[in-house]
Amino acid sequence: MSPENNTQLIKTEAERLGFNSCGVAEAVHLDDDARRLELWLKKGYQGTMQYMERNFELRIDPRKLVPGAKSVITLLLNYYPAEHQAAGAPGIARYAFGTDYHFVIRDKLNELLAFINTTIGAVDGRGFVDSAPVLERSWAVRSGQGWVGKNGNLLTRHSGSYFFIATLITDLELVADSPFATDHCGTCTRCIDECPTEAIVSPTVVDGSKCISYLTIELKDALIPAGMQDKMAGWMFGCDVCQEVCPWNRFAKPHNEPALTPIREVLDLSRREWEGMTEEYFNRVFRKSPMKRSKWKGIQRNLGALRESE
Repeated sequence: MSPENNTQLIKTEAERLGFNSCGVAEAVHLDDDARRLELWLKKGYQGTMQYMERNFELRIDPRKLVPGAKSVITLLLNYYPAEHQAAGAPGIARYAFGTDYHFVIRDKLNELLAFINTTIGAVDGRGFVDSAPVLERSWAVRSGQGWVGKNGNLLTRHSGSYFFIATLITDLELVADSPFATDHCGTCTRCIDECPTEAIVSPTVVDGSKCISYLTIELKDALIPAGMQDKMAGWMFGCDVCQEVCPWNRFAKPHNEPALTPIREVLDLSRREWEGMTEEYFNRVFRKSPMKRSKWKGIQRNLGALRESE
């Protein structure tokens, strides 16, 4: 079959699997992104995330991840929940309301790759979801999915930014979509102005070491730095402020992915109940949740920082 037919088959199957969007880009070396990433690392914006410093060449050239790669397929999966946390509950980023997205998307990527091998023919390919050296947002822009907003998130005109980005790199020749060429943020600076820790240092550039998501998840120190404790803005796991204030997210619609149905405890537990939670209870209830990344000790540390901020 032709590259045109194969491309359409893949996009149709992606939709059947529940992905909200699918785009294709040619697998090439990311020259501009290489320069931006190098500068970002030199400024130390990665904080203690030393894994960001490794595998530099893999991040900027998909052909080093999949030898002979010709196409990079980018897929978006909406995670915006219909339900919200109870008033006064310690804040949890919306992406962590349900089952860990790594599990959910990995299964879908495996299905898509199996479909390609069965329907189109044997190909070499690897799927990635926020767990390998892939610059997902850059590939999303190159495949026409949207633009990188001033908060560093991928934005779309039809649904805002509440979605996961998955990447499938393959040696299959496909028809590339036109890159998304327009920045629709305009003069808006709400995300920059409202960031509690002033982590957005310039449009599209985030100092990761100041981000509340980094402080509550990636940072493994026993204590959150004293200078940041009073800026937690009520967040216990992750942060959604720059998304909540973004005008484009007025178009966000609730997802229909059963696996992302919120865990009731995420929505219902009060701060006192979180503080009194045992490690055994946490491990049992949140064993398939993104929150397990912080572990019980991390959650308790974050709650302590919230107390200090009062």
